[in-house]
Amino acid sequence: MFFPVPPPPRLAEGTLSLHPWQPDLATALVEAVHESVASVGRWLPWCHADYGPADADAWIAQCGDGWAAGGHFAFAIIEETTGTLLGGTGLNRIDRVNRNANLGYWVRQSRQGQGIAARAAGLATRFGFGQLGLVRIEIVIQPDNQPSLRIAEKLGARFEAVARQRICLHGQARDAAVYGLIPADLARVPAA
Repeated sequence: MFFPVPPPPRLAEGTLSLHPWQPDLATALVEAVHESVASVGRWLPWCHADYGPADADAWIAQCGDGWAAGGHFAFAIIEETTGTLLGGTGLNRIDRVNRNANLGYWVRQSRQGQGIAARAAGLATRFGFGQLGLVRIEIVIQPDNQPSLRIAEKLGARFEAVARQRICLHGQARDAAVYGLIPADLARVPAA
């Protein structure tokens, strides 16, 4: 099956679960963003000190529209035991013709370094290959973003190139490391 796909109730691994973004997560999203400006904001310009409820509401609405259109599959990362919002992951830039997408992920600052991003991105990747019928997922990362590079490698993604001026960060075109992931790559990586 390939597009559109209704939101799953949840994807889970142990105490970690992924849920499509819902309006009741807006306040937690604002809190997680404010906590993470120094780390996440360095790499993702939407994560800034002025991020407020209107930004969270707009993001969540955009995510709902993306699910409905089959063009953007974004998940909130939730810790099941506490209900804490840990971050987000998802598939975007969906290319229906070539059956590929871009994978993104972030984790709130207080929970970084605990393997959460790799586990959540692995769930999102398996959803992309299994539920969406994707045959390729790309991870595009600024070359000096060492934490994200490590996550791509943990997922089994292969470094393919440094693409010149591939992303814009804080208004400037920047080179980006491009990692590719195909279903066979996941088969070589044991589930966390």
